[in-house]
Amino acid sequence: MKRYEMIVIGAGPAGLSAAIEAAQSGLEVVVFDENEWPGGQLFKQIHKFFGSREHQARTRGVKIGQNLLEAARGIGVKVVLGATVLGIYKNKEIAVRLEGEVRNCKADAIVIATGASENMMTFDGWTLPGVMGAGAAQTLMNLHGVRPGKKILMVGSGNVGLVVSFQLKQAGCDVVAVVDAAARIGGYGVHAAKLARTGVPFYTSHTVVKAVGAEKVEGAVIAEVGADFTPIPGTEMPLDIDTVCIAVGLSPMSQLADNAGAELVYDPAKGGYVAALTDEGETSVKGLFCAGDVAGIEEASSAMIQGKIAAAAAARDLGYITAADFETKAFGYKESLAKIRAGMFAPGNKGRTDIVQTDEGYPLSESLLARGFLSDAEAAAFPAAGIGGGGGGPRPVIECTQNIPCDPCQDVCPKGCILVGDNITALPQIAGEKACSGCALCVGACSGQAIFLVNETYEDGYGTVGLPYEFVPLPQKGDKGRALGRDGGELCGAEVVEVRAGAAMDKTPMVVMKVPVSEIARARFFRPESEGGI
Repeated sequence: MKRYEMIVIGAGPAGLSAAIEAAQSGLEVVVFDENEWPGGQLFKQIHKFFGSREHQARTRGVKIGQNLLEAARGIGVKVVLGATVLGIYKNKEIAVRLEGEVRNCKADAIVIATGASENMMTFDGWTLPGVMGAGAAQTLMNLHGVRPGKKILMVGSGNVGLVVSFQLKQAGCDVVAVVDAAARIGGYGVHAAKLARTGVPFYTSHTVVKAVGAEKVEGAVIAEVGADFTPIPGTEMPLDIDTVCIAVGLSPMSQLADNAGAELVYDPAKGGYVAALTDEGETSVKGLFCAGDVAGIEEASSAMIQGKIAAAAAARDLGYITAADFETKAFGYKESLAKIRAGMFAPGNKGRTDIVQTDEGYPLSESLLARGFLSDAEAAAFPAAGIGGGGGGPRPVIECTQNIPCDPCQDVCPKGCILVGDNITALPQIAGEKACSGCALCVGACSGQAIFLVNETYEDGYGTVGLPYEFVPLPQKGDKGRALGRDGGELCGAEVVEVRAGAAMDKTPMVVMKVPVSEIARARFFRPESEGGI
């Protein structure tokens, strides 16, 4: 029987981070993962992370996965794929199925980082081919290069539903609608807004009641729901779609912790049954830890920090680092974790509907919460998002109106025009005394694609709006099309006068379109005459 000092189960962000932390402390570490590739969800995540530099903000998940894997292997961590851990038994012995055989291993410490599984919902026709989880659709697109369908209905407006909907658009799919039984959009407003301005409608207080088709999905019916979430007769609406994606939450995969004899507790805020954990991530079984979504559903940034804390605690318990060294490490990690867990989307605020204003006292946008986009009047009320009195030359307009933990805009601005401060959930502000250079680094760096570079004095009667654009084909200078508003509606004709797509834009090109000055405050997207992949 092979013995290791630490066994990590799951090669996602939490598991790889735990393995790296433990190996850096001198432990012999093996990571078992049942999948064909490591990285968990990271290699499906082509969007940029939020947070601050310490959380790898504005780095795409796929790149973070590559970095973690390289770091783990570079420090001697053994990553074993196609390895299914069947159970955890007394004295931290595990059974793992590998290459058709069941093998037993033992460890001095075990970190469970098995993640979560997608929730499903039932409705008439839910078993038809073409109904799938949003994560499954993301896997088809981003790992296998396969479009899940042509016309998509997304059920669920949390961050998963919003992010996957945008990626479906990037893959050339038509997202016909996003529906959610809740009265408010559940995910970040910036994720909803970048989707809405491409023309995707949101139906809050609605749900899917039927998938239509004999042998596959050929349509769907949605309906409005009442306060009890029951469909209201007479409000049914047919949709012409061929795919239904379900994004109604995740459930921690706590089976191994349960099998090992760890105490479980039911916590709806964490997604269901989870192991009862100490602040260090240790279960009621000594030497058995949980980190990441298996400990409670959060973002990958939180999972990575949790993995580090658990591994450092194990290293201390096994004598590889001193208690003092652990306290120093844990203090920094927990401080970093507190930053990413702050703001209106903090774990403790999950499910709350009574938050009506930002920390700064600005009323939350009712239009954004219900329909996915800021109204023109609401945008004007936020100091960094309003237009007017800007004088000549380019300047940033920031339509980030919720307290989200994120500060790359401040980090990249070479002139100090954008201020967030030490509290990374604070709303961005524009430093009026600073002159914008027009470098557009903030446009490329914004993880929520919520920054636009406007110039009200481009030429007589016309101004320009520089906007983030992550679709193909990329428009070229001289292309003509239509400028769309925040709601995706057509505003006016537009012409591309510049495209910036160099390395400095970090793979988020900026398309600069010329529009009448009267439309600068509203124009937020460019639709080419040929739709391309939009």
